[in-house]
Amino acid sequence: MYSKTSEVKKRMQKIRMMSYFIEATQKIIEEQGFENVTIRKVSDIAGYNSATIYNYFENLEHLVFFASMKYLREYSRNLSSYTKGARNSLEKYLNIWSAFCKYSFERPQVFYTIFFDKFSSSLPDIVEQYYEIFSEELGEHKDSTLLMLQKKNIYARNKAILEDCVSEGYIMADDIDAINEMSMLIYQSLLSRVVDGQVSYSPDESSKKTLEYLKRVLISYQVDNTVSNAFEN
Repeated sequence: MYSKTSEVKKRMQKIRMMSYFIEATQKIIEEQGFENVTIRKVSDIAGYNSATIYNYFENLEHLVFFASMKYLREYSRNLSSYTKGARNSLEKYLNIWSAFCKYSFERPQVFYTIFFDKFSSSLPDIVEQYYEIFSEELGEHKDSTLLMLQKKNIYARNKAILEDCVSEGYIMADDIDAINEMSMLIYQSLLSRVVDGQVSYSPDESSKKTLEYLKRVLISYQVDNTVSNAFEN
């Protein structure tokens, strides 16, 4: 009994300490920008020695990754409003992308960190840990939020959505991997260029360009003009 109680206390202490550092990081992101997050600033706001951070996070990148989870909340909670009126899987697929582009190009550095940076392959584990710390952020959307992020990476998530388009006869199953890879390359490339300052597109311009290119990919692999006809209706 004592051992179990002790473990629970240790776990609660860890959660509490991680929350201090994550919230401090989020505060810096909000007030000073993503690029101005430093270990020293985080430790000053949290009220602990800089070295303490490394008891809970591998490095600054790891901490920033956790802090970035907050910004998926608005996207995940509003996703259903984009998809509920979809007439078919193709429309649903593009509506999901429309929502994803809207939120990701509004915070490009955050979404690049989540889906393409060093710790992106650990996303499911970090999501689980994050919502253990900040369970109130899930609210009534707990199941949909976790379901959306349970796939190991963004490629797997996009492929899962494309499979519905195969079922409804818009594209061939043999073409899914090619469509998926091209779609992700389009999105990642444009997001990366925005993050690096190579282009000065507004979030709306970036979203429109991405969606237009995604449509062209689908049209190039369509079965019997099904995609073109769907876009015209």
